[in-house]
Amino acid sequence: MTAEIAWLAAGIVAGGVVAGILAGLFGVGGGGVIVPVLYEIFRIASVPDSVRMQLCIGTSLAIIVPTTLRSYRAHKTRGLVLPDVMRLWALPSMLGVAVGSVLAAFAPADAFKATFVVIACVIAAKFLFGGERWAVGAELPGATAMRGYGFVIGLASSLMGIAGGSLVTMVLTLYRRPIHNAVATAAGLGVPITLAGTIGYMLAGLPHLARLPPLSLGFVSVIGVVLIAPLSSWVAPFGARLAYKLPKRKLEISFGLFLLLIAVRFLVSLVPAT
Repeated sequence: MTAEIAWLAAGIVAGGVVAGILAGLFGVGGGGVIVPVLYEIFRIASVPDSVRMQLCIGTSLAIIVPTTLRSYRAHKTRGLVLPDVMRLWALPSMLGVAVGSVLAAFAPADAFKATFVVIACVIAAKFLFGGERWAVGAELPGATAMRGYGFVIGLASSLMGIAGGSLVTMVLTLYRRPIHNAVATAAGLGVPITLAGTIGYMLAGLPHLARLPPLSLGFVSVIGVVLIAPLSSWVAPFGARLAYKLPKRKLEISFGLFLLLIAVRFLVSLVPAT
């Protein structure tokens, strides 16, 4: 038991470091790394399957609030965040998160995994094989369409337990926005998405408190937040600095490979054990 706890502690530390670097490097919150680490922790803690995945997602969103905030600040100092996009997407994305939080409280765990696999593979294909050829237009659409994008990004993010960075980056690059601007803006939008998601999952989990572990605020584990959040937040600026040292194409390929790895991880978990 002692050795198992030691390995779990090492996994938590490693997960926190990797999550922070990914947040700065790709403008994502690192939820794809944090969720599986938390899943194993809550499995050993005997959290019921019916609420375990929701607890992982809610806790992940809470953990990456400070991570996305630090990542956003690091990118903003370089002046690459697109302020018009932020203004159009902030409120609709929060509304999408609110709707997703309600839906996630009732959806089965496999639905979250399948959603992530499909969307991650599409995004990864765009960055690995599409390059400049995959484009919707040279200019961003009007305000109504942009608000629609914001809502969908928030909705998908809350169902997947992520900060929305991968979705924001894909949409902006489809409209020929440079990858570095897309990553910086993705980091910025991750702040309202994770804040709204944390609150939403807290509220959604209140009816299930009897099945949740001690020190849980709805579907958010205070213990998980305390263990991982400080470390991932501290290393996020290092990832942001690394992003600006990489050539555009290398950053796109790295981003695509990252998404494929996470998609494969979720796909494998969908296969029934024999």
